[in-house]
Amino acid sequence: MTNLTSTSEFLLLEFSDIRDLQILYFFAFLAVYVTAVTGNLLIIIAVVHSHHLHTPMYFFLMNLAVMDLGSVSVMVPKAMANSLLNNRSISYSGCVAQVFFYFSLATSNFAILTIMAHDRYVAICSPLQYETVMHEGACIQMAAGAWIAGILNATLHTGGTFAITFCSNIINQFFCEVPQIIKLSCSDLYLIEIGILMFSSGLCGGCFIYIIITYMKIFATVLRMPSVQGRKKALSTCLPHITVVSLFLFTGLFAYLRPPGNTSSERNVICAVIYAILPQLLNPFIYSMRNKEIKTALLRLTDVGHFPQISSSKILLAKLG
Repeated sequence: MTNLTSTSEFLLLEFSDIRDLQILYFFAFLAVYVTAVTGNLLIIIAVVHSHHLHTPMYFFLMNLAVMDLGSVSVMVPKAMANSLLNNRSISYSGCVAQVFFYFSLATSNFAILTIMAHDRYVAICSPLQYETVMHEGACIQMAAGAWIAGILNATLHTGGTFAITFCSNIINQFFCEVPQIIKLSCSDLYLIEIGILMFSSGLCGGCFIYIIITYMKIFATVLRMPSVQGRKKALSTCLPHITVVSLFLFTGLFAYLRPPGNTSSERNVICAVIYAILPQLLNPFIYSMRNKEIKTALLRLTDVGHFPQISSSKILLAKLG
């Protein structure tokens, strides 16, 4: 095979070679992208705009929404453009950027989810120490740590992936997915990236174990609460987070632990959509459907002129209602 290590572009997977279907895929991705962007933007605006949401839990939720917004923007617009323009190509630098930003945002996303589990643990198990432990400076440091961890992990993966000598420039995926890029290798350098992937998987496994242990302690504390209303309130703040963590992990496991071998292009695309787009699309709905504070804040955004007239007592009633 020809050594294409100096290639200036890669060719991505076509959804279809039929023009009408390409247009259909464009509108399908456009609908998904607009929905995901709108949902996450509403969460961000609601948290920034509403002073009663200026708490650690919603600060981390806002960071999560920013990461989801970035993640879905890394690959979907390019897929839309390729479908609309009947094009398959992505520049070498564009592919590098996709790998870097996707790993950076995905790593930061899971780090924030781990921090959010810690936040719920302190709030429920040590409520008297909550303001001392989760003060503004600590929250900013935790969020900054999550972003920095993402950048460092992305740097490792990007360097390990593109140190490979490529024998082809045809990627069997609609974006620059690392496992598919590794398959283009014609040297043993791909083992470096596999080692980095295993290291990252170990770190993610450690975070997952921490989240499980944290929620075991939370549930033990909740079961000891004498008030049924108190138990319901405590669990209501945890259920969206548990759902989002489960969605993030199970979609990733579904994609990366599928049986090895030459899987079909259609199955590769379906798996990629499930783990790379579905969580970012559903997270805003998961956090807003059963959260009265988010619902109240979003309703106020549609009635900004009446916002100053809402008293603090009404805000308190909205929280308790």
